[in-house]
Amino acid sequence: MSSPEKKRKRRKTTKKPSPTPQSTTPNPSLPDDLVLSCLARVSRLDYTTLSLVSKSFRSLVASPELYKIRSSLGRTEGCLYVCLQEKDSDPNPRWFTLCRKPNRTLTNDITDKKRKKKSSGYALAAIPVLYSRPAHWSGLVAVGSNIYNIGGPTDKEHSSIVSILDCQSHTWGEAPSMRVERRYPAANVLDGKIYVTGGCKDCSNPSNWMEVFDPKTQTWEPVSSPGAEIGGCSMHKSAVVEGEILFANSHGLIYQPKEGRWKRMEWDMDIGWVWYSYCVVEDVLYYYYKGDFKWYDTKARLWRNLKGVKGLPRFARCGGKMVDYGGKMAVFWDKIVTSDGCKNKMILCAVIALERRNSEEIWGKVEWHDAVLTVPISYDVVYALSPTV
Repeated sequence: MSSPEKKRKRRKTTKKPSPTPQSTTPNPSLPDDLVLSCLARVSRLDYTTLSLVSKSFRSLVASPELYKIRSSLGRTEGCLYVCLQEKDSDPNPRWFTLCRKPNRTLTNDITDKKRKKKSSGYALAAIPVLYSRPAHWSGLVAVGSNIYNIGGPTDKEHSSIVSILDCQSHTWGEAPSMRVERRYPAANVLDGKIYVTGGCKDCSNPSNWMEVFDPKTQTWEPVSSPGAEIGGCSMHKSAVVEGEILFANSHGLIYQPKEGRWKRMEWDMDIGWVWYSYCVVEDVLYYYYKGDFKWYDTKARLWRNLKGVKGLPRFARCGGKMVDYGGKMAVFWDKIVTSDGCKNKMILCAVIALERRNSEEIWGKVEWHDAVLTVPISYDVVYALSPTV
């Protein structure tokens, strides 16, 4: 055998070097602390997409270290969370958060652009929580980065259970139980404390009617109140405005925690928002009715129209959910999909920027509105909240 042939054989049998093992970090050339520092500067709206990149990214966007860095950099932001439930008796409600969609492939097809409506670029993404208590008959509030599910039925009975959804890690935990078992209580947050009212199993005792929870001390305390005899056992609507807690039921009461004092609600304020979708943004109470948003002028003691809101379709007066979204108003409502035989419904969302121009005028501008989710027609939006994450 000639020497060139021997060389060719040697080349064939030469072993290739084994590939270098892949790093488990998102970027092998960057340490985790630097990756966390970069992620902390990215909007929370993009975290759902980033979590799909790899298991390591999914772990990092849920790590406590990331949110400590976000807080130190002043990068915390309000995030929209929505709870959907199938009828009132659904034992397993589904939770979603608003996220930004990944960018689509760009196209130069002008006709295609004209034919298709421009998308807002937002969608509701499902949160993979293992277990969630029913929410329809509970009181739900957001405090910091946590959502509290308070009371409600457990096996169709009143309950004192308080569950906490950690919106950083998307895991459920338990808080100390209330002093009193409740069903469909009013829950409000003022100065970082949670005030829970009504819905008592036993409303005859005035000391049971209201209690307050301090997340810092993890303790519940009773609140001196007029009790169910004056305040009523059921709370139709409640809100916090200018340091006062408003209860708009058949009696119409206002509680002032700093003074520890109760007073009657003004008649004109009581009638405006009891049966409609409503929210409070920067100490102003808003509600929606028949295509119009109204706000309550506490000085003039009358309801005024929110001006400048254009381009929104009408939705049912009670069917929408409104929430403070970092000083803006977020609105969720649904629309039946007729093209599939009315089997599904679209969940739509709008974000409205608010501007007070003088003491008598507040203007709203629709920043975007779009369908963000499609679900079976049996599902309803029962809560919309905005924790700070």
